[in-house]
Amino acid sequence: MRDLTLSEEIAGARAWFVDTTLRDGEQSAGLTLSSAERCQIARKLWETGVRELEVGIPASGDEAVSRINHVRDAVPDAWLLAWCRARREDIAAARLCAVDGVNLSFPLSDCHLRIWGKSRAWVLRTLTELSEEAASHFSYVAIGGQDASRADPVFLSEFCHAVAELPVLRLRLADTVGILTPDRTARMVRLAAGALRGKPIEIHAHNDLGMATANTIAAWQAGAKCLSTTINGVGERAGNAAFEEVVMGLHAALDVEAGIRRYELVPLCRMLETFARRYVPPTKPVSGREIHVHESGLHILGLQRETLSYQAYSAGETGCAEIFLIGPQTGPRAVARVLGLDDTEAARVYPTLCAAASLLGRSLTIDEALSFLATSDSGQAAAPALRR
Repeated sequence: MRDLTLSEEIAGARAWFVDTTLRDGEQSAGLTLSSAERCQIARKLWETGVRELEVGIPASGDEAVSRINHVRDAVPDAWLLAWCRARREDIAAARLCAVDGVNLSFPLSDCHLRIWGKSRAWVLRTLTELSEEAASHFSYVAIGGQDASRADPVFLSEFCHAVAELPVLRLRLADTVGILTPDRTARMVRLAAGALRGKPIEIHAHNDLGMATANTIAAWQAGAKCLSTTINGVGERAGNAAFEEVVMGLHAALDVEAGIRRYELVPLCRMLETFARRYVPPTKPVSGREIHVHESGLHILGLQRETLSYQAYSAGETGCAEIFLIGPQTGPRAVARVLGLDDTEAARVYPTLCAAASLLGRSLTIDEALSFLATSDSGQAAAPALRR
């Protein structure tokens, strides 16, 4: 049961996440989730602390409507948002869904106006007409500025002034093809804020040039409280701003708590990996499987003394495990610490461990190293310590 309106919830949050995994994320070519998987993801997002989900495009047809309504059953207290083109028939389709609000998307750049055969006058006229119509049917209306990052700043300002006069909750600024930099993102947000007169701004960043997370954080710093993200950054082309990266960027770099249970982040990311069959690179920030794996002796010794000596946050904060490996970069002192040996024993067995790693073509896990030493001639002197 909700105690606050969405507007009140956003006002009370330091950062407000609008998850679009089940809309923009699923627009990634070849990514298909079953209705049951969508519901599990929605429940896990809710458990993680995300309160608003963009859950699909009703105009896609009856199946899309059904899948959206299943999500409502899964997370009855979440704020659910449907994405619509600036068309009356899209609003009509959204009315068949158990959603709270609609995001009405308008083309803003000259490129998008041209390809869709629209004019700036049409945008401003239709913005007023459809916003008022949608506001009569839904708890809230969000306005989307499609390709805002390439819009003429004069027209973008005019559009924002028009939005400020309408019964809508917020404006979404979309970097549709991911060409913004953090500095340009901040300038765009400040331009919009100057015209919106207090209405919240949402940033929707794509990752075509690898800057979506940085741009999203820059937008937050410039005043965009609402952050559109996807789990693991899934989405069209190079994807969207990654939810887990933005959460940890705000936390570790800016000391901003956004009401997200950080220890649920990696389990959430693993769930989507499994369902989508899209496995992230091992060194991907936050959700990569190797980002808390350490082999360097300098790092291992430092981390054993202070958890943040060689990492921005502890592994456990995101539900991940810290792992030490043994290889040519480790050195006998670190081996002594991680295997529980004294320095003399470690110096004696270290060359044997390096030879084993070289033979395997990879570093050894702690269990592998202990097992190897327990059964090798070179490890006999260390056996009493290994058995402890």
